[in-house]
Amino acid sequence: TSCFIQNKVTPQRSQDNKAQPQQKNKSKRKTSATVKAKHTCDQCGKAFTRKSHLTVHQRIHSGSKPFSCDQCGKAFTLKANLTVHQRIHSGSKPFSCDQCGKAFTFKSALTIHQRIHSGSKPFSCDQCRKVFTCKSTLTIHQRIHSGSKPFSCDQCRKAFTCKSSLTRHQRIHSGSKPFSCGQCRKAFIWKSTLTIHQRIHSGSKPFSCDQCGKAFTNSSALISHKIIHTGVKKFECDECGKAFALKRHLKHHQLIHTGEKPHTCDECGKTFRHSGTLSQHLKCHQITGIIFRSQ
Repeated sequence: TSCFIQNKVTPQRSQDNKAQPQQKNKSKRKTSATVKAKHTCDQCGKAFTRKSHLTVHQRIHSGSKPFSCDQCGKAFTLKANLTVHQRIHSGSKPFSCDQCGKAFTFKSALTIHQRIHSGSKPFSCDQCRKVFTCKSTLTIHQRIHSGSKPFSCDQCRKAFTCKSSLTRHQRIHSGSKPFSCGQCRKAFIWKSTLTIHQRIHSGSKPFSCDQCGKAFTNSSALISHKIIHTGVKKFECDECGKAFALKRHLKHHQLIHTGEKPHTCDECGKTFRHSGTLSQHLKCHQITGIIFRSQ
């Protein structure tokens, strides 16, 4: 009987012994969870699973940016962000489109680009339903509805909806003209103006009037031209009462009354009312120079 009891008791003890480590493990897991919960920001209360994540987060509050670029000095909160930034200087573009082969510095830029091929525009304006390929473009667009212009010029206080527009505007004050024509070396503040200028050399006039067929190098010139067909002449000369469809035509006309000739030839000093007349005159000097050199 005693053996039976011993046999009966022994397995029970064995089960108890096995159960004890399991209980300890549960206790350890609870302790571990408690430790994780302690990684909390003392400024905003945000919690993190790792202390390293909390350390990085706290740089937002302190403004600390310990990782700086050795080429331009720009600083970053994360080393990974510095590594990505340095591709701008090295020219490295590790992300390429499998459809057209275009390469990008950032993976996010490739993702946005690929939407051109797919036609995907996942971001839509809740006011006018216009759709966009990237969220940042939608954000800028929404400022049209809100009237928000958060970027202002520190010289003239003119405000803009996006930073790139402010950057372009500031070239007016600095005199910077980074875009130059490869044929005549004429320089421009904006790339779009260079593109329009280059059509003078190529002879391209992609914008044509659907009423008379007259063609133009840029869309704004076509829009101005179409006013002529409406017959509306809202710009009237206060000297003689003559009316014009376009404001610039009125300004040209007013030079007759003032006698002003603002365009001067650098070669001979002759003055002209209109820049077009000066351009025609300059051709005379070019022809004379060719004849003189040939003699």
